[in-house]
Amino acid sequence: MHTITIVLILLVTVVASGFAARLLPVKLPLPLIQILGGIVLSGLFDVNIPLNPDVFFLLFIPPLLFLDGWRIPKGAFVRDLHPILTLAIGLVVFTVVGMGFFIHWLIPAVPMAVAFALAAILSPTDPVAVSAIASSNPIPSRLMHILEGESLLNDASGLVCFRVAVAAVITGGFSLAEASLSFLQAAAGGLLIGLAVAWGIGLLNKWLVTRVGEEPGLQILISLLIPFAAYIAAEHVHSSGILAAAAAGMSMHYVDLVGRPLAATRTQRDAVWDTMQMALNGAIFVMLGAQLKRTLDSMPAIAREIHIASDWQLPLYVAAITAALVLLRFFWVWASLKLTLFTRRPSDVERQKPPFRLMLVTALAGVRGAITLAGILTIPLLLPDGSVFPARNLVIFLAMGVILLSLLTASAALPLLTRGLTFAPQEQTVDAENHASRAAAEAAIHRIEQIVADAANQGADHDSHAEAAVRVLDIYRRRLDYGQSNGDEAVRLKQLAATERRLLLEALNAERDELHRLRVARQLDDMHYEKLLRELDLLEAAFTRSRNSKSH
Repeated sequence: MHTITIVLILLVTVVASGFAARLLPVKLPLPLIQILGGIVLSGLFDVNIPLNPDVFFLLFIPPLLFLDGWRIPKGAFVRDLHPILTLAIGLVVFTVVGMGFFIHWLIPAVPMAVAFALAAILSPTDPVAVSAIASSNPIPSRLMHILEGESLLNDASGLVCFRVAVAAVITGGFSLAEASLSFLQAAAGGLLIGLAVAWGIGLLNKWLVTRVGEEPGLQILISLLIPFAAYIAAEHVHSSGILAAAAAGMSMHYVDLVGRPLAATRTQRDAVWDTMQMALNGAIFVMLGAQLKRTLDSMPAIAREIHIASDWQLPLYVAAITAALVLLRFFWVWASLKLTLFTRRPSDVERQKPPFRLMLVTALAGVRGAITLAGILTIPLLLPDGSVFPARNLVIFLAMGVILLSLLTASAALPLLTRGLTFAPQEQTVDAENHASRAAAEAAIHRIEQIVADAANQGADHDSHAEAAVRVLDIYRRRLDYGQSNGDEAVRLKQLAATERRLLLEALNAERDELHRLRVARQLDDMHYEKLLRELDLLEAAFTRSRNSKSH
């Protein structure tokens, strides 16, 4: 089937899955519905979606990791860097070693090096699936930030371990020193290249913008190209392209601080990236579902290959491996994060024992996803001597089975376990936020007063400046009142602000209705209609974002 047709089919299925998730009487996580969409494509419509691992890695993984790195709270990442590294590196090594021996013991037909390769590719986690599963009962924000930070880094560590294990199968040898050096080179190279690409493009872009002006469309296109540039550059020098994309994403926040993009650029860019994230994540799970029919059809051949009596033993292997992954993760969390992740950071606060339910949530949140799917398919068909790669079909089946079962398990358990769950909070940032808000409002008041004074000195229309200034200053002074009041007065002012926002949104809707009426009546042309509508949309986006930030 033509590639363009396949892409269109994937996007239509993503759209249909999104509507199905909202229309179904039973609330199901979107990734599961998207997997079902892929099953329907391959089962009912006999749509064959080829999955080229190299293309998959290049087109899907860099932008998703770049966006995760861009949007993860940087302060939270730095504050919780110790537990994140403990999960992203320590847990990966622990999983590779523990699961490698377990898989070889469970299925002796799988050689030890192949078992380590399977364990390595099962170690990266997928926070996108977790956040979709827990959307109705959200995971505490600090824990979610830690899981996101873990996934950013464990993709690189897991893939490096995977490639080392596959190389051991191909060459028949393994060197711990060489593996450690390879890991350090890949990680350090990926980080440096990702930072260099993001900052280099950012500074060049700022230099060009200062000379020719800023065009939002061009800025959005540049942001879309950065993750691919970082990934390709890192892979070209045999470093971690995945870590390069993530590092480029994390540095984009600081690149923006230097470049100071326009509000229109930020608003449109956010919308484009939201769409990109939805489409790519959805397509990944649809493709996973589309591979299931072929995987299930291969079960009898796999059973004969490893000499087991019944092919229905294979799902039991999947269940055992999934359970072992959860148990290893739970033990690691209990043993290594007891004194860091689940305690309050100030030294004068008594350390608390981590709740069992919180540790269980952390263990079950280790859902496998896109990296595992793409990585396992990169296993070569043949060894250098022409023989078949040992147990290749089996480990692909097991990896896909673990992805599905971990999704199903988390879908059933996480909404129940996260209900009413509390977590050791990060350091309080409310005072700092209020202080910054007051300082910004005071700076705005000072700027408006200065403009009015300058206009009077220059002989400009003082009355119009003064009248406009009164209206604008009233808004900022009320913002100061909201932040400085307390008790019943603060409650009343917050209710007043909420009512004002609600009335404003109703007024904006009324404006849209009238513009629509004028356009239908041909009393307003397309150009002016779109311009006025865009201004109203930007106003609503600003007020909606302000309301959401205050509610959090």
